[in-house]
Amino acid sequence: MVSVRPENADQARLVTLLRDQGPRSRVELGDALGLARARLVAEIERLTEVGLVESAGPAASRGGRRSSLLRLGRGVRFAAVVVGTRELTVTVTDGELTPLADLAEPVDVRQGPEAVVGRAVELIGKLRADLGLGRLTGVGVALPGPVDLREGVPVSAPLLPGWHRFPVRDTIAAELGCPTVVDNDATVSALGERHAGVGRTFDDFLRVTLGSGVGCGLVLGGSLHRGATGSAGDIAHLRLTEDGPTCVCGEVGCLEAYCGDSGLVGAALAAARGGRSPVLAARLAEAGDLTVADLAAAAGAGDRAAHGVVREAGRRLGQVLVGLVSFVNPAIVIIGGAPAGLGHTLLAEIRALVYRRSAPLATGTMPIVLSDLDDRAAVIGAARLISDHALTPG
Repeated sequence: MVSVRPENADQARLVTLLRDQGPRSRVELGDALGLARARLVAEIERLTEVGLVESAGPAASRGGRRSSLLRLGRGVRFAAVVVGTRELTVTVTDGELTPLADLAEPVDVRQGPEAVVGRAVELIGKLRADLGLGRLTGVGVALPGPVDLREGVPVSAPLLPGWHRFPVRDTIAAELGCPTVVDNDATVSALGERHAGVGRTFDDFLRVTLGSGVGCGLVLGGSLHRGATGSAGDIAHLRLTEDGPTCVCGEVGCLEAYCGDSGLVGAALAAARGGRSPVLAARLAEAGDLTVADLAAAAGAGDRAAHGVVREAGRRLGQVLVGLVSFVNPAIVIIGGAPAGLGHTLLAEIRALVYRRSAPLATGTMPIVLSDLDDRAAVIGAARLISDHALTPG
């Protein structure tokens, strides 16, 4: 596998163009990059020598002698690791970030980082064996919590008990012998939206990620905005009320306590035990517990209390987005990770509150939409994360 990196900015621009737009002829590359022919030829020759670029067959005729297409080398292979609180997903992609193979299995992050990271390495090894690959070009990792980007470690992540400052990046890099980059899953999902989702046509957007946790990734001016320490968009534990539900972080009234999976289930349990939802009460008696899927089924069946739980979550998220929209002024807001069957109800509440309470200048042309990538955004984003690192001049 290719482990070298571009030597200069022109080479980086060239391989990035091939990653994002696919095979191109030398003429097309020269036109797009604005390089003199001699310089372009020299850079292509060097990239070909080290395996970053290779021929992809003849280009379409533009009159006269036909040129050949160029693409990223077949030795360029990335792995994406997405650690969820309940599922571990590992994917191997080609240089253009097209998935070649993936594996997903249940996981309990409470087992500790050694077990989960070790299993991720094992799954990558299985995919490499199945695909007949050697060393990977790099690995991108998405974690459900704050990440120290310089060290590649999670920091005080409520959803990752026992993971504080565990060397995720260095452990994987040492095991697999390739560069590894670690980031927060909401940020990574925004990068995935920028690469292949609704966000690819917008330079400024917010991407909210729902699920076990709640997070927000920001793309501003066409690039990820991480803030001074990488915690931009960490909205999960913004306190909305002084006497709200208890959050996993130990505080009360956090956004995640209303909109995260545990918050939704907690509100559903309260409705069932308080006699406000016969449907949820019957399900609780039958199963002994409730899930987000149970809440969705009850809401879909017309249960008013279940529907109210979902609407309340949408209103609370909309409350936070009003402030973000006014401050950031995005071109679009993308909602990802909404529980199956609940997305459109959440979206309706979010839209109603944001459009009502935000300035018309900020929202007049700003759509609020569900992600068309959903859970795949984190996988694509993790692959894009490591590719950005690997295709930057070394």
